[in-house]
Amino acid sequence: MELKNVQLAETHQKSGAKMVPFAGYNMPVRYSSDKEEHNTVREAVGIFDVSHMGEFLISGPSALALVQKVTSNDASKLSVGKAQYSYLPNVDGGIVDDLLVYQIKEEQYMLVVNASNIDKDWNWITKYNEDIGADMRNISDQFSLFAVQGPRATETLQKLTSVNLSEVKFYTFEVGDFAGVDHVILSATGYTGAGGFEIYLHNKDAEHIWNEVLKAGEEFGIKPIGLGARDTLRMEMGYCLYGNDIDDTTSPLEAGLGWVTKFTKDFINKENLEKQKEAGATKKLISFKMEDRGIPRQGYDLLNADNQVIGKVTSGTMSPTLGIGIGLGYVEIEYAHPGTDIFVSVRNKSLKAKVSKLPLIK
Repeated sequence: MELKNVQLAETHQKSGAKMVPFAGYNMPVRYSSDKEEHNTVREAVGIFDVSHMGEFLISGPSALALVQKVTSNDASKLSVGKAQYSYLPNVDGGIVDDLLVYQIKEEQYMLVVNASNIDKDWNWITKYNEDIGADMRNISDQFSLFAVQGPRATETLQKLTSVNLSEVKFYTFEVGDFAGVDHVILSATGYTGAGGFEIYLHNKDAEHIWNEVLKAGEEFGIKPIGLGARDTLRMEMGYCLYGNDIDDTTSPLEAGLGWVTKFTKDFINKENLEKQKEAGATKKLISFKMEDRGIPRQGYDLLNADNQVIGKVTSGTMSPTLGIGIGLGYVEIEYAHPGTDIFVSVRNKSLKAKVSKLPLIK
């Protein structure tokens, strides 16, 4: 399958980005080093091009009914200017995708989905819309999305908009002027734990806005940041990545997504998930820090003190902030409590780790 390009692929290449295939797109994985880019976001400000993400507009009198049917969270609690994290349950107890739901207008919602799942999600939602009849538009190819993250993000972006960014609280957004462009969505949902905003804009404005943000952040040492650092940043926070920590076969309740599973409304596979909740999970997604030297990687076995396999690593890395190996993985429920000692099987050695509370950094 031919790789798709984001609008600014050439700009990234000219900036020296290493481009790699990711979720069907040619994407910048790093510009300098993952560690340097990671630290830039934690300490100052960085800009990510995440335009590979998908956007669907669901509109009309039946829009809420469709969103309620296909997502786990209660979208009736949204109002214009608010967003929520949610997931699309499948009929087998797993997860089609995790996503963000934005209420744009009274009868209009924007669903922001993972790049690798755009077609799958679209087909899934379309199937359930046959009986509901909402207006659906896939606008993924018309929009770019930049994430400006870090403690200096607000100061950087405030230069470019009349929207008071300090009033845009977590999981809310404003539609306003930005860098001389009207009707830009400025959203505070974040995937790094470093604070900041996402900017949704038309492709035609992408180069102009990218350059303006880089200019505005120059005094704070802003840098373009690749997907490599995005991965280490989200792991320090314990945020799931679809395809690693959650997928079609993982239970949302075992993945710790009970907080966005609202049994007060009707949605796909609600009954089975209710039964699963009553029965109690047999395993759980945990985060851990290495106590021995070593880097956990996806697929490595997790062991107890008797060397018995109790689970698997789903995501692992060297934390640039902590300087130690960290990871996420599923373990049998009795080993899921923070403070529990577990072991990671790395090249036939059992390396000690400790189940840790999130986030993994202060």
